Amino acid sequence: MKKTAKLLSLAVALFAGLSGTAQAEGFKVGADVVSSYVWRGINLDDSAAIQPTLSYTFAGSGIVVGAWGSYALSENATSLTPPHSKYRYQEVDLYATVPVGPFSLTLTDYYAPDTTLNPSPRTFDFSKDSFNVIEASVSYAKDNFGLLAAINIAGAEENGAKNAKYCEASYKFYNKDGYTAKGVVGLGDEDFYGDKEGNNIALVNTGISVSKDRYTASYVYNPDTEKSTLVFMASF
Repeated sequence: MKKTAKLLSLAVALFAGLSGTAQAEGFKVGADVVSSYVWRGINLDDSAAIQPTLSYTFAGSGIVVGAWGSYALSENATSLTPPHSKYRYQEVDLYATVPVGPFSLTLTDYYAPDTTLNPSPRTFDFSKDSFNVIEASVSYAKDNFGLLAAINIAGAEENGAKNAKYCEASYKFYNKDGYTAKGVVGLGDEDFYGDKEGNNIALVNTGISVSKDRYTASYVYNPDTEKSTLVFMASF
């Protein structure tokens, strides 16, 4: 499931944006270009990628519904089935977020199919051997501090995806001369977010992101896999 899990930019940066931050009503479109796709400490794909987003915010309630995607520019992903051929990683996620005071409740459908399969995996297949994962999460944001807790509740169950849990704390500690910097620490089931067997909760995501204008550079280290990545992102 590590090859079929997404998202949600910089995978880390995009979904942190759902942490209860108020948005103007109506449609919003945008896109990020990233040097590689890292999400919650997992390097999902080494290829540079375009990550478009589309959302709509309802007036009055602040409820947001949207879609987010990631499309690799080169064939770096590897099929899960023999002959394990290369393909371009792609992902399409749907989400709905409901603000409740300083909290945000989000339901996300992550869909990242193995495109080498024939016939192609169905988009809205939520069986245990599918390529969809349904996640419920709650986030909290106040001033420069943020919290996130998430759990997989339906869909794919392979490679530790069933009931996988993740929690994260973030803190923006720098804001000067147009630069902002944020630190992140995340815990998760190591058989889904790490590379070890079992249901143990481990430290799987640590890092720092520095932004200026539309550009962000993030250093991410996963203590469970003992791997690090430096990601560049430009937002439009």
